[in-house]
Amino acid sequence: MESVFRSRTYGSVKVGERGQLVIPVELRKALNIKSGDQLMIFAKLNRRLISLMPEKDFGQFLDKAEKIISGLERKAAQKGRR
Repeated sequence: MESVFRSRTYGSVKVGERGQLVIPVELRKALNIKSGDQLMIFAKLNRRLISLMPEKDFGQFLDKAEKIISGLERKAAQKGRR
C-alpha cells in the first residue's frame, strides 16, 4: 500500500446508479483527458484498487514493452547459442 500513499489525491467520487464515475476536473486537466477519450481500466482485486490509463498511453506502453521483450529474446537466443 505504500505506493498508494506516494500518489496525489484528487478528491473522492460517488458511484452513480448506473456505475458511472466522474473524474475530477483537476485530474482531467493534469492528464489531458477530454470528453470522448477512451480509458483503459485495471484492477487489483485482492487490494481493491482501480487504476485508469488513457488508451493512447497504453498503446505506447505496449509498444515499448514489445521492444524490450524482443531485445530480451534476442539476448537469450544469443546466449543459448554459446
